[in-house]
Amino acid sequence: MVRNYPSARFGFVLIESVIVLKKNDMRRSLKIGFIALLSGVLAVPAIAGNSDRAGQAGATELLINPWARSSGFGSANTASVRGLEAQYLNVAGLAFTNKTEVLFSSTQWLVGSGVMINSFGISQKIGEAGVIGLGIMNMSFGEIDITTSDLPEGGIGTFSPNYLNIGISYAKSFSNSINGGITVRVINQSISNLRASGVAFDAGISYTTGLGNRDKEKNKDNVSFGISLKNVGPPMKFSGDGLSVRGSVPGSDNSLTLEYRSAKYEMPSSLNIGVTYHWRDNKLMNRVTGAANFTSNSFSKDQFSFGAEYSFKDLFMVRGGYVLQFGKGGPDIAASALTGPTAGATVEVGLGKKGTEKKTKLGIDYSYRHTNPFSGVHSIGVRLAL
Repeated sequence: MVRNYPSARFGFVLIESVIVLKKNDMRRSLKIGFIALLSGVLAVPAIAGNSDRAGQAGATELLINPWARSSGFGSANTASVRGLEAQYLNVAGLAFTNKTEVLFSSTQWLVGSGVMINSFGISQKIGEAGVIGLGIMNMSFGEIDITTSDLPEGGIGTFSPNYLNIGISYAKSFSNSINGGITVRVINQSISNLRASGVAFDAGISYTTGLGNRDKEKNKDNVSFGISLKNVGPPMKFSGDGLSVRGSVPGSDNSLTLEYRSAKYEMPSSLNIGVTYHWRDNKLMNRVTGAANFTSNSFSKDQFSFGAEYSFKDLFMVRGGYVLQFGKGGPDIAASALTGPTAGATVEVGLGKKGTEKKTKLGIDYSYRHTNPFSGVHSIGVRLAL
């Protein structure tokens, strides 16, 4: 399952190496972490996406970030994503859930195409260091006319394709600086007479350090590193009555039902390596975050993404990002529609009585992603943290 994908093999090696850190002296962790990340950069030529395999994978909805906050960041915050949104980028960030988090997001996908994505999730802290999470992503395409070879113009009804992904995650804090997690995701793609089901696995590690601090007693999480391996699983295959046809036997009144064989398709596995740096002003309660991420795709070209975020008193946040993809198809059309600038904003308020500590927070997120072609992607989300 993994041996055919260099990025997946390399990702397993990196994640396994970082897990071993929890057994070692924490003062050695930063050095080993740097070595792992440097090894990843040097190995880029070996794990680079193979353009010859582009389009050969299925279940590509797994590559869509359905959440508004991190998508406005350009999905560059693999190393610092926190809470339930981490289930998409780096599940290790789920371990930062304080108690309970509920998240909903609605996305107009490739505006003009009529495709909508609705996502819902909930996470709950268990014990002192563990967190479990559930995420559901539903992708609907509206009503499409049924056509046949005899009726190519339709007029005989409609059908509604539907994609549904359900992810169950567990994340844990191994120490004050190392977090890890794993996700099991069930994938379902269906129309009225065809269906494909499969399962995929994600794994991630994040490492946080106070590198670069002048005051060692404060802001010990200035620098974060993150590694995540996504969408590793067995091939999927379509089946159903839609692959069957009825035909008559020549010279006979009898008829037969023939069933076509559907080819299998692979999961769109990918490896993410990211770094984030926070600048904080404790007096004014301002924060500026910069992030960078490299994505190695097994079935498409690789990507670099960069992002920055400004936060004022954790009440208002504005962010932006930029996604670069290697190898463009032409002067006007890139190899992927999802390249270029991204932007987003968040308003978050504390709920509770005046004069008390407001641990419950309600946030509203919005993001925009540039696309070429189509008219971009708009997402809006609501987050409740208890």
